[in-house]
Amino acid sequence: MNSLLSILEGWKPESPAFACVQLTAVRGSTPREAGAFMLVGPDWQKGTIGGGVLEWECLRKARTLLEINQPSMTHHFTLGAGTNQCCGGQATVVISRAQPEIVGALKQQLYQQKQNDPTLLMFGAGHVGRALAYVLAPLPLNLIWVDPRPEEFGNIPKGVTAHVTTEWEQHLTALPAKAGVLVLTPNHSLDALIVASALERNDLGYIGLIGSKTKRRRFEAGFREIGLTETQISTLTCPIGGQTVRDKRPEIIAAMVAAEIIEKLIHRPN
Repeated sequence: MNSLLSILEGWKPESPAFACVQLTAVRGSTPREAGAFMLVGPDWQKGTIGGGVLEWECLRKARTLLEINQPSMTHHFTLGAGTNQCCGGQATVVISRAQPEIVGALKQQLYQQKQNDPTLLMFGAGHVGRALAYVLAPLPLNLIWVDPRPEEFGNIPKGVTAHVTTEWEQHLTALPAKAGVLVLTPNHSLDALIVASALERNDLGYIGLIGSKTKRRRFEAGFREIGLTETQISTLTCPIGGQTVRDKRPEIIAAMVAAEIIEKLIHRPN
């Protein structure tokens, strides 16, 4: 999304021409949803409408539109044997030369999508935290990354908001309802404080804690002592990333946790 938005925000009427290719209607099984779009220049492309023959044909048509200076064209595709793309659905694609009203509408679409993206507050910039930042950065998330050690962040991925601070409480308090919290600090006492405070909110969409089943049992005992209910405790995900793959390499953990966050936070049922 960031690359699409940067192109649209930088566009001016006198800018080099490009085309907007958007799925305006779909029926049945299609590689992308209605509203998905890509931007196409004479020798570049950003975004995707799903790949395959559909996308390649639209790329060709978009560049033809630019060459002949045509304002727009509409095409209807049936994704079957005739297109060598057997999804089975149908798609309507509108290809338009960049114009102020089109660019403005697409920017508003992206702004709205970004506004609807869930927020994930991640504590800890160690090996797993760094691996997760790179895996999560491209996802439709507002990722906030907190650690008091500036040297641990490394190169912060584009789109990630990093805070060097020990004041974790203010970030947790500021989180909107249905946001997520992921706790990966090197200090188990700090982990417990953050997780307990997150559980007490009762309105978060995901609370994850790195650690083993043993760590979870010890934390649960402490949570009961301070009065947290079994219902509150049950909302904690620990271990994170599932339990079917036993691999402690940071990159593997990051991939598995990212899949979990997609399921439990990004696509969390309302």
